[in-house]
Amino acid sequence: MVASSPDLTVGRAVDWRFAGTVGAKLVRPGPPTSDYTRQQAIDDLAEAALAAEIPVREVTGLSSGGPAPAARIVDREQWIRAASDSMRVMTGGTDTPSNAITGRVTGAQTGAVLAFISSGILGQYDPFAVAADADRQGVLLLVYPNVLSVERQLRLSPKDFRLWVCLHEVTHRVQFTANPWLSQHMSDALAVLTAERHDDVGEIIGRLAEFVRERRRGTVDITNSGVLGLMRAVQSESQREALDKLLVLGTLLEGHADYVMDAVGPAVVPSVNVIRRRFDDRRERKQPPLQRLLRALLGVDAKLSQYTRGRAFVDGVVDRVGMTRFNAVWSGPDTLPLPDEIENPQRWIDRVL
Repeated sequence: MVASSPDLTVGRAVDWRFAGTVGAKLVRPGPPTSDYTRQQAIDDLAEAALAAEIPVREVTGLSSGGPAPAARIVDREQWIRAASDSMRVMTGGTDTPSNAITGRVTGAQTGAVLAFISSGILGQYDPFAVAADADRQGVLLLVYPNVLSVERQLRLSPKDFRLWVCLHEVTHRVQFTANPWLSQHMSDALAVLTAERHDDVGEIIGRLAEFVRERRRGTVDITNSGVLGLMRAVQSESQREALDKLLVLGTLLEGHADYVMDAVGPAVVPSVNVIRRRFDDRRERKQPPLQRLLRALLGVDAKLSQYTRGRAFVDGVVDRVGMTRFNAVWSGPDTLPLPDEIENPQRWIDRVL
């Protein structure tokens, strides 16, 4: 959990409750469905989230030792409210923003963003949320309207697709519950990233100029391109390091989950090959110009890059040394891959193993 700190002020600039309210008002309705179909999807996802735990533990070799907790099956509005609450915790925000007027403005902007992306989220493990029993931290959310929408659009077996989605999201749950230090590692990086700064304007302009020069020389790597590159250009050195930590961790977590989805195989999900092919085709489908712009600004395409690059890293390490030795990656912050090691798994093997 992110502790409140005098330095962690960005989260206090947002009226998070208002963000949830605005997002809930702007959210697009889910696909039309009968009460029976809706309840069937909810029941299937709840069951699949529990059923996925054993094969995920077997493939990854990771386990928290306890029984699998139940998932929360939510609609888009409920996901928005849960996400806004989680963002408040992650950024050290409070129920009352530091400035009521600006808090409402930023809250409305945040709510609009959450409304836009809410229709594309199939599931999410939130390591910062407090579970219903309040005895543990971390909640798995599954957004049933979006699962229904995708399985209809791609003409997939509902049972198979729902389990396939759960394999990915349950992998995230296992990653965090088997390695509790991950949450604190994220918290520490977020605390640096969201701390309010009062940099000299000339210094910021100088960073932007250097960014432009690097772009012209072609020396900007993938973690420093596009919107991410622009963000890094105006950040302090400590914030750039924190952003790199989060990007690398996200790439590892997503790639590892993608690996597990397919490693479980047709013994558990009979139509896994069909699902993977159609799902990948959907990811790569061209979007209208406005949607492409919004996706870039919100980091959606960077997220898709994380799947690809992270999966290549996991494949590269596991193929060379096996899953048991790969799991050294979860030992602590020092054994996480460095940015250049994501692109070259052998470098990570040489350094860590």
